[in-house]
Amino acid sequence: MSALEDKRFLIVTGKGGVGKTTVAAATAVSLAAKGKRVLVAMCNAKERLSAMLGSDLIGEDVSEVAKNIWAVNMNPERALEEYGLMTLKSRVLYNLLFDNKYARSFFRAVPGMSEWAMLGKAWWHTTEVRADGSPRFDVVILDAPATGHGLDMLRVPKVIVDVTPPGLLRRDAERAIQLFRDPKFSAVVLVTLPEEMPTSETIELAAALTGELAMPIGQIVVNGVLPPLFSRDERATLEGFAMPEIRNAGDGALAAGRDRAIRERVQAESLARLSRELPVKPAFLPLLFDNASTPHAIHELAKRV
Repeated sequence: MSALEDKRFLIVTGKGGVGKTTVAAATAVSLAAKGKRVLVAMCNAKERLSAMLGSDLIGEDVSEVAKNIWAVNMNPERALEEYGLMTLKSRVLYNLLFDNKYARSFFRAVPGMSEWAMLGKAWWHTTEVRADGSPRFDVVILDAPATGHGLDMLRVPKVIVDVTPPGLLRRDAERAIQLFRDPKFSAVVLVTLPEEMPTSETIELAAALTGELAMPIGQIVVNGVLPPLFSRDERATLEGFAMPEIRNAGDGALAAGRDRAIRERVQAESLARLSRELPVKPAFLPLLFDNASTPHAIHELAKRV
């Protein structure tokens, strides 16, 4: 976590089903415990964060969900309106420029405008200040879409710069690109599982982020890591057994041991590959055999992120 504590904007992404929201929640709890004011911004997601934090359902308005933690589930159309108002600081000017059929047609024609509305809104919250001039939020955590959609979202500012004329939209996109690439301001948190396909996707995603987008990777989180029961030799021995026809408890135990040995081997190979091929040493979260989507589980994971 030390690599993330001084960042203002964290982008959490990874293959679908690897536990992105779990990691976003645990990271928020960890930072909040250190006194940081944290906003978690979801992208029009199926809302599960409230169960993890023990709060009311999280909607389209920013709301406090725990001590030092706020959250919002962004809707693209609402986000575009809010982003426009935040940028222009005038309802009259917003209505003049945005709320007409020509402007709406233009925004629908801009590739990735819905994604930019949510990305831009999340980023804008890092600029908000309170009455005393201090930041409203010390850290904004964007719970981004899964790998492919998440990467497309992060490409949008460059697309806007390439296709839109000079103006407010292009200015903000240029500024966002600069800040997203600044390792003092932003970091991407990649979440994966110790399995073959998520490992391959994570390595490919990391290459695209650091190469094509020049964005800094702040942390790799490997979720659902099993405690090993067998040595390498024991795994090889168990895998060498033919799968028995299960007729008694002994056959069942052997089959279960063989399955566990295979899973441990795949996990060991995946962890070795992640450590070898990624620019940041991975952090590990244990597989929780009880429900991981509870406040108690999230607080336990927060100690390890």
